[in-house]
Amino acid sequence: MVTAKSRGRKPKYTCLWVLLPLIAHCILLLNRTLLRGRGSADDNYDAKRFQEEVRVPRQNAFAVGSIFSQRSSTLMRSPYRRMRIISSTPLKTVFLRIVLGAVICLGAGVGRMEAQDTNETAGGWVKYSGNPVLGGDYGTCFDVSVLRDDVSALLKGGGDVYRMWFSWRPRASIALVESKDGFHWSEPVIALGPNRASGWEDDVNRPVVIKQGGIYRMWYTGQVNAGKEEGLSRIGYATSSDGLTWKRMSNKPVLSADCPWEKTAVMCPDVIWDKEAQLYKMWYSAGGQREPNAIGYATSPDGMVWTKCKDNPIFKADSAIEWERNRVTGCQILKEDGWYLMFYIGFSDPYHAQIGIARSKDGVTNWQENPENPIIPTSVQPRWDADACYKPYAIFDGKKWFLWYNGRRSQFEQIGVAIHEDRDLGF
Repeated sequence: MVTAKSRGRKPKYTCLWVLLPLIAHCILLLNRTLLRGRGSADDNYDAKRFQEEVRVPRQNAFAVGSIFSQRSSTLMRSPYRRMRIISSTPLKTVFLRIVLGAVICLGAGVGRMEAQDTNETAGGWVKYSGNPVLGGDYGTCFDVSVLRDDVSALLKGGGDVYRMWFSWRPRASIALVESKDGFHWSEPVIALGPNRASGWEDDVNRPVVIKQGGIYRMWYTGQVNAGKEEGLSRIGYATSSDGLTWKRMSNKPVLSADCPWEKTAVMCPDVIWDKEAQLYKMWYSAGGQREPNAIGYATSPDGMVWTKCKDNPIFKADSAIEWERNRVTGCQILKEDGWYLMFYIGFSDPYHAQIGIARSKDGVTNWQENPENPIIPTSVQPRWDADACYKPYAIFDGKKWFLWYNGRRSQFEQIGVAIHEDRDLGF
């Protein structure tokens, strides 16, 4: 499931594994040389006394440095004494244990670094070493939408910022944070809160935000009994002049579950404006309240009234592909080099998810999956995203790709980011 075939990325630290046996061999040769040393006839060093002293260092490694410092002037005066001391059985044991411990620790450290390089990357993507970038004391943070913008509402100095709208579970709200670099984020501020009077927005989450003609447009998920199969999920629409203060465009949802495959839930909207067609195009997830099963497609001339594709769902799980055999959901769509590029979540079972990429010429049919999928695999335990990687959102900044996602370990979700240094994603 996890692959190390990262395009254009060479494994790091492998040379150290080659050097470790050589280092150990040199140490053993040095020790043998020292063992062949002979003390001089007038050497009055009290070996018995030294053996008594090293019994304590065996209990406490820090004391070794103390003994060495106390005897440094004496030891340095005679090379024969240095040889004889090391050849004494107690100190030789301590010496070899220290060397062996250092080699083992170095090997373990290298192993961990190589595990991060191989187990946590695929297709050239590399997870940021400082992950997670948002979560912690804020509680569960999930399902984001990000814009690179020249307007800031939260940071001093204004423009050229990343603005992230994320789902904030403890507040049942959508919050805004901002960042200059995509890694370090401001304190969250609630941008859109629940509206329980509407009857369908006890919780609001899973937004997508686009900026069009100076107006921010948000499509979001409104839920009743969020996370429970007996609940309901629908999609609403709001606009803003600054990205922080939002006005709902209707008290009713703009998209509801009314097709058999959708069951009781439509959620996770992703919307782009097609200037040529003069249409808003939406890809959404449906088919299950706790976790949707597949991805549908709809179009609208105004963002309010939507027409669903008659061939929905347009993207479904492939039972022959292990990592996504259970369901696919939570996508983001980008227009890239004549293709509709889809970042999406694939589930191997209802509780374990990873992230993949696919592409299509029309955004509806003939999807081609990336051969390196899943590009964002789960990490090894006990890391923060060891159980699932959800809801990708990617931006190309002109030099590299950023991909934000929410990872889960046990019941706790937080936001992390992965980087891809090349625009070519390997199709």
